[in-house]
Amino acid sequence: MSPRDEIPLLRGQDGEGSVQVHLDADTRIEGAKVFSVYGKGGIGKSTTSSNLSAAFSMMGKRVLQIGCDPKHDSTFTLTGRLQATVIDILKDVDFHAEELRPEDYVAVGFNGVKCVEAGGPPAGTGCGGYVVGQTVKLLKQHHLLEDTDVVIFDVLGDVVCGGFAAPLQHADRAVIVTANDFDSIYAMNRIIAAVQAKSGNYKVQLAGCVANRSRETDEVDRYCARVGFNRLAHMPDIDAIRRSRLKKKTLFEMDDAEDVVMARAEYMQLANTLWQSVLRPGTTPAPLPDREIFELLGFD
Repeated sequence: MSPRDEIPLLRGQDGEGSVQVHLDADTRIEGAKVFSVYGKGGIGKSTTSSNLSAAFSMMGKRVLQIGCDPKHDSTFTLTGRLQATVIDILKDVDFHAEELRPEDYVAVGFNGVKCVEAGGPPAGTGCGGYVVGQTVKLLKQHHLLEDTDVVIFDVLGDVVCGGFAAPLQHADRAVIVTANDFDSIYAMNRIIAAVQAKSGNYKVQLAGCVANRSRETDEVDRYCARVGFNRLAHMPDIDAIRRSRLKKKTLFEMDDAEDVVMARAEYMQLANTLWQSVLRPGTTPAPLPDREIFELLGFD
């Protein structure tokens, strides 16, 4: 065997360098509109996902939210508690999925939103993509996707590996949560690159971004204008968000303070925009090279 024969061929279906494990056709989600929410760690993806789920439910939609983070805190403002993860529940039955019932891993939260915490492998082991795949397989086995209008994946942090890009294989649209700063926009640029890679083989496209925890949106808007991206909503850094997290509630369960009413309206507008959006093939913007990001947003 020559040295060349020992080198793996890093050219998967997602392009050169890809060693991604691809989606089993039997686990495709059909019928529902599927959104994956991404963004830099700590940017407010879970807050955005949960309030977006609540807004869809207020529109009369049947909603399922899937948290994809070992922290398993994606849905706690919908349910008022931390729920066990799919991966931990599977461990308890020695991975005999046939022993599980829907109520073992699905909780019903605010206004009927179904909540699942997929969890993840222990630090440094396994793959988040496997966990997502097992979760969707369970949901299909128990026919929980057949009466669902909207599925929202709330995904851990920035896209740094194929495992956490796995929800993009299920999604119709990716929504990016960002702030009006360099690091958040840099992460958004990486996520756009991941969606671009997936869109060659899957139906996923970018819906746009949400400017979160930001007084202004000038830097976000400058980036969007440069790459041909859309800002769908703006959520200022308001105290209503902090209060809702402390109370373990969505904004839709809070008292009608001025900032709460304003935030609810923005989430309702975002949900309506996403529901009405139409897929247009070939509209995924191209990410900027790193040097151009620095030139666009950096300082002298």
